[in-house]
Amino acid sequence: MTTFGFSLNHHIELPDDVFRLLREQIYKRSGIWFHDSSKYLLQKRLSPRARELNFDSFQKYFYFLQYDPRADAEFDQIFDLVTTNETYFFREPAQLQAFIEEVIPDVLSRKSVKKVRIWSAGCSSGEEPYSIAMLLDDAGWYEHAAFEIFASDINQLVLQKARKGTYRENAFRATDGKLRAKYFTRQDDNSWRVNDEVRNRVSFGRLNLYDEARVFLLGHLDIVFCRNVIIYFDDASKKVVVNNFYNRLVDGGYLLLGHSESLISLSAQFKLRHLKNDMVYQK
Repeated sequence: MTTFGFSLNHHIELPDDVFRLLREQIYKRSGIWFHDSSKYLLQKRLSPRARELNFDSFQKYFYFLQYDPRADAEFDQIFDLVTTNETYFFREPAQLQAFIEEVIPDVLSRKSVKKVRIWSAGCSSGEEPYSIAMLLDDAGWYEHAAFEIFASDINQLVLQKARKGTYRENAFRATDGKLRAKYFTRQDDNSWRVNDEVRNRVSFGRLNLYDEARVFLLGHLDIVFCRNVIIYFDDASKKVVVNNFYNRLVDGGYLLLGHSESLISLSAQFKLRHLKNDMVYQK
C-alpha cells in the first residue's frame, strides 16, 4: 500500500534546493548548521513529521514553514527531532574534579554573599546538571554556600525526560556504584530515578543559546557548563553563543567546554586556565 505516491517504509525525498532552504531557516533560528553531508539525516528525521501533517513532499512542508501561522511552533518540533542528545552521568570526570576541587573554592573566595549561580547550557536529558548537584552535595559544598543550578536545552522532549529524572543503564557508564546507591532509587522496571533531594536542586527551562535577548534574562552567572554542544554550530554561530556566555558571566567566572571543543579562533576574551585537574576558561 502506498500513500501520496511513496511507500510508508521509505522517506520522502528531500531535494537539494529544499534542503538548502530548510537548513538556512534552521540556522537563522537556532545557529545550528547542517553540512551537505547531513541532508539524509534531515530527510530521515523530518519525513515522518511531514507525513504526520499530510504533506507528500518537502516542498509543501517548507511552504508551510514559511507561511503558516503555526510555523514557530513547528520549528520547535523540528528542533526536537534534529538535535542530538547523547550524554551520561559524570561525563569527563577530570573536568568535574577540577570544578569541585578548584573552581568552586576560587569562586567562593571572591564572594561576600556565598551564593553560586551555575548554568548547564545544552543540558539534554539532565545527566549533566544532576551530576553537578550530586557532586556538590557529596563534597559537602551545600553546607558552605547556596547553589542555584539552571539547566536548559532547545529540545522540549529531552527536557521532559530531565524533569522526570528516570534513566536506563546506558546513562551510568561512568557512575561510581556508591554515588548511584546514594542518589538514585531503582524502579520496578529496572530504571533508576534521581532522588527528590537532587531533583529539587535543579531547575529546567527551554532556551535557545542563539537567542541573545532570552539569554540576557538569566542575569549574572558564576559558572557556565556548555560541553559537547557548540560542535553543532558553525564558527559565526559559535562566536555569538560564546559572546552570550561572556556577557552573562561575572568577572572571574568560568566557562567549561567539552574536551573536543576550544575557543581558538572564536574568542580572545577568555583566559585559558591550566588547573591541576584540567583546563578551563575564565573571564
